[in-house]
Parts: sequence; structure tokens; C-alpha cells
Amino acid sequence: MKIAIIGVTGRVGSRVATEALRRGHTVTGIVRSVEKINTIAGVAVVRGDATKPEQLAKLIKGHDAVVSAANFRVLTAAPLVQALKEAGLKRLIVVGGAASLEIALGLILLDSPDFPAEYRGEAVPGTQFLADLRAETTLEWTFLSPSALFAPGERTGQFRLGHDQLLSDEKGLSHISMEDYAIALVDELEHPQHMRERFTVGY
Repeated sequence: MKIAIIGVTGRVGSRVATEALRRGHTVTGIVRSVEKINTIAGVAVVRGDATKPEQLAKLIKGHDAVVSAANFRVLTAAPLVQALKEAGLKRLIVVGGAASLEIALGLILLDSPDFPAEYRGEAVPGTQFLADLRAETTLEWTFLSPSALFAPGERTGQFRLGHDQLLSDEKGLSHISMEDYAIALVDELEHPQHMRERFTVGY
């Protein structure tokens, strides 16, 4: 597959790129400033602003899928959806957040009294991003939420998938490594199971 990754310089985007390359896919990384990128071997890097639909559409045209690993404070759903439609692309996978996952019936993590205030700046627009995607019926989008604790770690290949509920292990800990998250994301690209859905990954 030919995959375009927005936010390829970030911690998650770079790991998704590495996983995709590992499986023989072609990866284009879209960045705002080429000069600042720590080059990932095998990634074709192009400069572009994902918040500008016409510019982004030209860069992603001809790809099989787009992965957005951009910060939700920077990139909203509307320009991304518009760019894919202008480019004639259908497949979009978004690196989501855990804040919109349910922790009890009718209660999402974001609305928990224990939700850290310092994470709200990205969690609130991330939750809105998912809501906007759910109103989109043309694109074949997927929103992949990690578990609550999401950090660099080991690539084990051992994890569980869920839908809208926060996953926790037998000790009650909700966590996933960025490396295993990347496996789940590229698995979904290769063998789509969650079209126009959100799903989650955790141990």
C-alpha cells in the first residue's frame, strides 16, 4: 500500500511509519517543516500544511490511505475530510485519544472527576474530532483510541481490541505501548475491520 502519514515526526506517527515500512508498504510523511525532521529511513518526506485542504489534497492524491497522527489542537476533522474528498481518497485512519472512551455507562473518561486538567487541551478537541467523523458517511474512516497510559515501550504483538469502552488488564491498569498500538493500526489498514467506527487497543 501507499500510505501518507500526517504527523510522521511525532512519537506515534514515527512508529506507525516504522511498522508500515517493516511490512513493505510505501510511506510518505507530510510535515510542516522539512528542515526540522529527524529523517526516518525509507520515508519520503514532503512539506505541507494539513490544515489547508487544497494543499493537502495535492500531496495525498494517488495514495491508498491517509493516517493522521496530528495534534487535535492543530488539526480538526473538517479540513482533513475535505482534502481526502478533493484527492479522491476514501481510507482514513486517525490516531485518537482515550478521553472519549467509556469508563461506565454514559460516562467517558474526559468527564471523570479524576481526568488530569493538563490533558484537556487536546482531549476536548479530540473528542469533538471523533464526533465530527461520526457524522461523515462518505469516507471509510477509522478512529483508533489507545488505552489511558500510552507511551513508548516494547513491540510485543500481544494485545486486545475493544470498541467504545476503556480496556484494562487484570490488575486494573489501562495501558498500551506505542509500538503495539502501531501494529494494531497497520493491521487495520491491511485488513479493515472497523469501517466508520472507533475501536481501541490495550493489554
